[in-house]
Amino acid sequence: MGMYIQILGLVITGIVLLWLGYTIFLSPVSPFYPGFFPFFNWKKPKEERGEPGDPQVCPVCSLKMYKGELVKSLAFPSISGGRDRLVYIKGCFSCLEKDSNRRCPVCGSLLSVSDFLVSRMFERPGRKNHVHVLGCNKCKL
Repeated sequence: MGMYIQILGLVITGIVLLWLGYTIFLSPVSPFYPGFFPFFNWKKPKEERGEPGDPQVCPVCSLKMYKGELVKSLAFPSISGGRDRLVYIKGCFSCLEKDSNRRCPVCGSLLSVSDFLVSRMFERPGRKNHVHVLGCNKCKL
């Protein structure tokens, strides 16, 4: 009976130590929490822009995209069996959700949320795919 009480006491002590460790190191009110200090803030900076042809830049709104962010697009299969495909680019999620300055990089016309860019995607084995924007649905189609 005494051994069961000792084991129960150790289990309760372990649970209390785990709870204390969580509240000290991992809770949002802790100074060790990653979002507590400003230099630990991993959120995207506001409205950082680049040129439309640069890598990791949305071709529609020219906002810089960071690792893991994607552009919404629709890729069609290659007709000729080659390595190039027709792609409709809608834009990044930030320019589709907000009222941002969406422009065609070819003709410069303003695009609505329903407009898209017409482009060619060249698939290159062993390397990243290359996308060449031909124009928007107003000036190309």
